[in-house]
Amino acid sequence: MGIDSNLSILVTGGTGSFGKKFVETLLKGTPPRKLIVFSRDELKQHEMRMQGYNAVCMRYFIGDVRDKDRLRRAMSDVDIVVHAAALKHVHACEYNPIEAIQTNIIGAQNIINAAIDAGVKKVLALSTDKAVNPVNLYGASKLCAEKLFVQSNAYSRPEGPVFSCVRYGNVIGSRGSVIPSFMEQRKTGTVTITDERMTRFWLSVEQGVDFVLKCLSLMRGGEIFVPKIPSTRLIDLVEAVAPGCKHVTTGIRPGEKLHECLLSDEEVRHTVELADMYVIEPEDESWGFKHWEGKRPKENWRYSSDTNAEKLSPEQWRALLKDAALADA
Repeated sequence: MGIDSNLSILVTGGTGSFGKKFVETLLKGTPPRKLIVFSRDELKQHEMRMQGYNAVCMRYFIGDVRDKDRLRRAMSDVDIVVHAAALKHVHACEYNPIEAIQTNIIGAQNIINAAIDAGVKKVLALSTDKAVNPVNLYGASKLCAEKLFVQSNAYSRPEGPVFSCVRYGNVIGSRGSVIPSFMEQRKTGTVTITDERMTRFWLSVEQGVDFVLKCLSLMRGGEIFVPKIPSTRLIDLVEAVAPGCKHVTTGIRPGEKLHECLLSDEEVRHTVELADMYVIEPEDESWGFKHWEGKRPKENWRYSSDTNAEKLSPEQWRALLKDAALADA
């Protein structure tokens, strides 16, 4: 699904796993009028240029979402903002709570205010399954960010931007994910796992980008979009990545859950099910939210990684890793 070539787009966290694939996908189609990568790291921006991300429409802005003045400057003449910048590692956020709040919550507030001031048309923010019934600061900070983006529709209407979120699970091959760690450990013949019962939702970075592009075309403002994606047991992932290796169980770390949830049993009361996604509608409709048509999930149901009907087997994992060029990384 493409983007109108007359539009100007800014992606925060544009040098990350999602951001790079998002840029790559747009450049493969009909490029937008302007495509701005907004991130903190000068080196990563330089590396992106050297890797060929240097089309005529490309702009690179060094900046931090904590800096509201820089965001306002970057959003000048921007139509769409995709907000992917975050501190996302659970343990880093637990150890550095103030930094996590500054980036994930205050940063979201700055995005919202800058977008309203600049007259942006659409803002779509990336969230995580860890925002559902959070037990760690990362999840709690993303829950706060979701609340900020959804409720901002009450302040920006009728002429201002519309704000929505996408919420999904772990991304195959993303920076700092467990898969590269398992691949490194298999060289020793021993792989550490926290708990064999643990399950997680997974999707590829390509699927994440495609879902974001689809939601950009569908969003009305105030929704949280949740894709229908498979989950897997941690032990099945280990068997796919490191077959034959010895397993050492370390136990669940602080801030971790046995299972993740993409949609809580409380949220289903205001959720619509579509063919390939769930749409969580806002409970506060003070800005005149137009409801979605579709099937309503049954009460007291939740979309959880342990009870998800779609599970990935070790064989399916091997095929996915091969497609993602990770099998022999």
